[in-house]
Amino acid sequence: MNKYIKYILVSLITPYVINTYAQTKEVAEVPKMVPEMTEVWEPQPRVVTPGIGQEAPSDALVLFNGKDLSQWKTRNGEIPKWNITDNVLTVVKSGGSIYTKDDFRDFQLHIEWQTPAKVVGDGQHRSNSGIIMQGGYELQILDSYNNETYVNGMAGSLYKQVPPLVNAMKMPGEWNVYEVIYIAPRFKEDGALFSPARLTLLHNGVLVQNNSEYKGNSAYIGIPKYKAHGDGPIMLQDHGETISFRNIWIRKL
Repeated sequence: MNKYIKYILVSLITPYVINTYAQTKEVAEVPKMVPEMTEVWEPQPRVVTPGIGQEAPSDALVLFNGKDLSQWKTRNGEIPKWNITDNVLTVVKSGGSIYTKDDFRDFQLHIEWQTPAKVVGDGQHRSNSGIIMQGGYELQILDSYNNETYVNGMAGSLYKQVPPLVNAMKMPGEWNVYEVIYIAPRFKEDGALFSPARLTLLHNGVLVQNNSEYKGNSAYIGIPKYKAHGDGPIMLQDHGETISFRNIWIRKL
């Protein structure tokens, strides 16, 4: 047996032994704690090589590499018709929303997005899009730079549910970065909710959602509700407005 494990076992059982022995005998001296008693050596975490610049970490799945949409499909399973120019993916009018071919549960998602330098529209009609997890939980994308709208519908919001803590939007024409940590909901065997979906978001390096809770699906009209489901795809929404993406990767958690 590893000597450090012995130290830990001694520290755990000693109080019980002393309490029992003290009922009839003189209490024994408690062993002195040493640093090794609280050190954990195994198992060692696996090694992941961090990305440099726009490179993804070594254990990430690259969802968009600037070249093709091989990791995506339309709702009907067809090849998406979005435009790719200079390593940038841009929504084409009437191109339809796109979905990852793979399904996911808990994940870390990195995605960069850009609204046009020339501003068109206002409110919810200014480069509106969204990232929809598992077919129902939306993280809003919108040009929220000097653009007044309802706060639970601005960039960085859990759409129609939780406003961002702050507005970290860059100027139109500049690239925004979302770092998303998503924890999927869990359901009981009878379909009842066990734990809700949660999301943490850094927008351009600024914390705007801190383990925020989805109250249910992201409904445009009505009250959010949960319905039991399993793993699901990630959708990038076509809202009929111009929005561009680049450098998209994901890590399953």
